[in-house]
Amino acid sequence: MKKEKVFIPAWMEESPPANSYRSIFKWGAPGEFKHPNKRLFTYMKEIFGLGDEFFLEKKETGLEKVDFKKTSGLKKNQTDALSKIVGEANIHTDPYNRLRAAYGKTMIDLMRLRKKQLENLPDAVLYPRDKKDIKKIIEYCNTQKIPVYIFGGRSSVTRGTESVKGGVSLDMSVHMNRVLEINETNQTVTVEPGIFGPALEDMLNNARKERNASRNYTCGHFPQSFEFSTVGGWIAALGSGQGSTYYGDMKDLVVCQEYVTPIGEFVTKDYPAAAIGPNMNDIVSGAEGILGVMVSATIKIFRYMPENRRGFSFIFPDFDVAIAAVREISQGEFGLPSVLRLSDPEETDIALKLYGVEGTILDKYISLRGYKAGNRCLVIGHTEGEKGLSCHVKKMIRKIGKKYRGLYTTSYVVKKWEEGRYRDPYMREDLQDYGIIIDTLETSVKWDNLKEVHEKVRSVVKSRPQTVCMVHGSHFYPQGTNLYFIFIGKMDSISEYKNFHKKIIDAIDKSGGSLSHHHGVGKMLAPWYRKNMGEIQFGAIKAIKNYFDPKGIMNPGGTFGLDEEKSKK
Repeated sequence: MKKEKVFIPAWMEESPPANSYRSIFKWGAPGEFKHPNKRLFTYMKEIFGLGDEFFLEKKETGLEKVDFKKTSGLKKNQTDALSKIVGEANIHTDPYNRLRAAYGKTMIDLMRLRKKQLENLPDAVLYPRDKKDIKKIIEYCNTQKIPVYIFGGRSSVTRGTESVKGGVSLDMSVHMNRVLEINETNQTVTVEPGIFGPALEDMLNNARKERNASRNYTCGHFPQSFEFSTVGGWIAALGSGQGSTYYGDMKDLVVCQEYVTPIGEFVTKDYPAAAIGPNMNDIVSGAEGILGVMVSATIKIFRYMPENRRGFSFIFPDFDVAIAAVREISQGEFGLPSVLRLSDPEETDIALKLYGVEGTILDKYISLRGYKAGNRCLVIGHTEGEKGLSCHVKKMIRKIGKKYRGLYTTSYVVKKWEEGRYRDPYMREDLQDYGIIIDTLETSVKWDNLKEVHEKVRSVVKSRPQTVCMVHGSHFYPQGTNLYFIFIGKMDSISEYKNFHKKIIDAIDKSGGSLSHHHGVGKMLAPWYRKNMGEIQFGAIKAIKNYFDPKGIMNPGGTFGLDEEKSKK
């Protein structure tokens, strides 16, 4: 019998043209791609009621060259002065570089770029070479009242890099990406803020060879954007890596920082702990560029022992049981896994397609044991650290898994997840080429309100017909976890998307979740910030902003809603 040919869309397989819109909104490396596998693609067609013919023609692909006539708002004498500070090669006022600096990877950014809706561009993009350049730039811009914005990897998903008031945007990744010191005695590394995750991790993993260190290390921070984000961005947005359950969030990892602000320079104290009043390091972490420019940061590092990693995965009969199991793991006080990830029923079913488990012997075994699609929940993870600790933690997790009727499914599933942990976002362009959007919102929850937030937010997402809602927890604490909502729908209109997006954020806020767990606030979540924080705390943050930046030049135009009389949704 002749095998029927399976239809496969003409997914994009070539690097975007130079200086094109697509080269800005495409995720990751220009020449790398990951397409939906056959099972996931078939599922998408079923959910959205689409036939093969729908995928014969792409929509707005952004292959056109960036070309517009929005002139720079800087005066010639200002451009000349800035050029003198950084050098002619390090100042750019052309359309492409200005647009590239303004938009991150928020879905609204991608939709606007496809439709060539251009707004909130800087007047010039600068590549500062060192702290001296930063100091001169801030002094000059403060005198001239020129707005200053900062970016690194351009992976922000909160509209964090938009230059709402024009001015200049500082690209910290071009020159300020050096490792300044590795201190084995204190087990820290000091870097400039523009260093990307892989460059830092490669150096640490090979510290013996590259730095003549006594051992190799790891930074322990692996967000999904790891390959295309910088240390400065991690700290500015208070990010969390996929190994945060063991290593900690960025707020736990940063030891001290050095800043240049409009009123002067300072370095936060680098003590491991101190009772000397409010911690300035905590105040400037997560500031998202509203106070000044970070010029260096010292972060914790850890012994690199990949040989001790132990993977695990379980299928639990339902969400309630799975939650109880991961809560006991988080509160057991026997040590913590580095990665721990709980998927709700809808995400579990899609994950088994995405990871290539569906249709395998393992999938049949799961079904035969009575774990039904639509109810079952996947938990994956791995342990790290000293060999005895890593083995002990896995042993205890397996014991808890058995207690809560979890079916142990070996380390195969977590290995499949690891293969795609950084590559899954590449599929976003494939689907958006045909008007299907994939976006995310995330929140922090306590154990006692997890179910309420999950149910209320998910009900809002599912109230829109033919919309996928995948939810997982991926950062665990004794007191709670995060919920990461991934929603997928067929959507062409920007206004439709924005209205839908607003409803989801409203639901998160009203059900008691935090505005964000690890993406930051940016300009996207600012309309909810004042109410969420309360007037007293909002006033304190505004006072700090006014102290460091009295003329309001640092990231003005909506971040945290601090320069608006009243933030409007």
